Amino acid sequence: MYQQLLNKEKKLAVIGLGYVGLPIALEFAKQISVIGFDINPKRVEMMRNGIDPSNELEKEAFAGCDIHFTADLEDLKQASFFIVAVPTPVDVHNVPDLKPVLSASRTIGAVLKKGDYVVFESTVYPGCTEEDCLPVIEQVSGLKLFTDFKLGYSPERINPGDKEHTLTKITKVVSGCDAESLDTIANVYEIVVKAGTHRASSIKVAEAAKIIENTQRDVNIALMNELSCIFDRMGINTYEVLKAAGTKWNFLKFFPGLVGGHCIGVDPYYLTYKAEALGYKSEVILAGRRINDDMGARIAKKLVQQLIQLDKQIAHTKVLVMGATFKENVSDIRNSKVVDVIKALKDFSVQVEVTDPYADSEEFHHEYGIDFITTPAKDYDAVILAVNHDKFADYDEAYFKAMLKPDGILVDIKGDKRNQIKDLKYWSL
Repeated sequence: MYQQLLNKEKKLAVIGLGYVGLPIALEFAKQISVIGFDINPKRVEMMRNGIDPSNELEKEAFAGCDIHFTADLEDLKQASFFIVAVPTPVDVHNVPDLKPVLSASRTIGAVLKKGDYVVFESTVYPGCTEEDCLPVIEQVSGLKLFTDFKLGYSPERINPGDKEHTLTKITKVVSGCDAESLDTIANVYEIVVKAGTHRASSIKVAEAAKIIENTQRDVNIALMNELSCIFDRMGINTYEVLKAAGTKWNFLKFFPGLVGGHCIGVDPYYLTYKAEALGYKSEVILAGRRINDDMGARIAKKLVQQLIQLDKQIAHTKVLVMGATFKENVSDIRNSKVVDVIKALKDFSVQVEVTDPYADSEEFHHEYGIDFITTPAKDYDAVILAVNHDKFADYDEAYFKAMLKPDGILVDIKGDKRNQIKDLKYWSL
């Protein structure tokens, strides 16, 4: 398989061309023949024209690539090595939503041939690939694992907005259903991953490794968020405390903030869901999730309390929220916890206006029912710097003063302006 892919005698297909799948597909397409499959024809047409719908890649990334973008199932039949990179979200009750990954499994089952390989990259709980996806593939295809096709798992490590830790520079964890498949899958990924591969002992180990990467970050950020609540009551700045503590060589540098997106804010629920199905009730992980999920409401509540202390009539106050994406310098709005701040403020009857230079206003309205403004006003009772986009970096105290009333408040969630603000009423986590 490996040599046939290199010789372009066989094709590799990537199913799901979002922020994970598209970079993988294009990187492989520089070396071998690739089919890029997505169920959204509009997105497919954009990619055919060299446009990344996720706004992560420039047009140059498409140049010189041997890739055919399609939404046609028939085109997938030409492939022999399938990589699945579809989303794995949670529902409104934080229960894993496997519909996308099971749908992809049915798609593969419809086109699978003897001798083919299937590798999942979507973040799932340990056991999902073999216990949930494999039966669907076998049922639809009529083929059997080992005798007819091979299965593997290689967790994605794409970090949106990160131009340093890119696909080719990060060690790729790979796994297979047997020794032969592990060797082949590792060799295929090493075509593009210059940092090399780590061969996990099993598919479940690879699945678990991925899910604890983000669970570890989630728990550590939750600790920082809890510390920020404690230090706030003590009247000391969390970032100043962390700066001092960070002088010790083994102090782990995590910071408080809003934990959204489709990784850190989602993946831990996959692990705790599976743990509960096995009879274990997670305590530390779910406690961390509760703390992080509550941060938007905490920020809104503190601001409202301060406005009341200033004798403001809350229903007549106006607040500007700057930044609405799930992290800085990306356009992705999925699971943005800034929305929690906005909704909590509106629940208090605060008038809220929102601006973001990266997010798509129509998409944001469709997802959350919230509109953006294009030009901020000059009469805000408070401004919340919610996402530290680079485009906000040069905004100084004079800029915020011009938008705020004389007794206005600047809320700098991540504390980036803390050493620059002298006159305004100011606070950060």
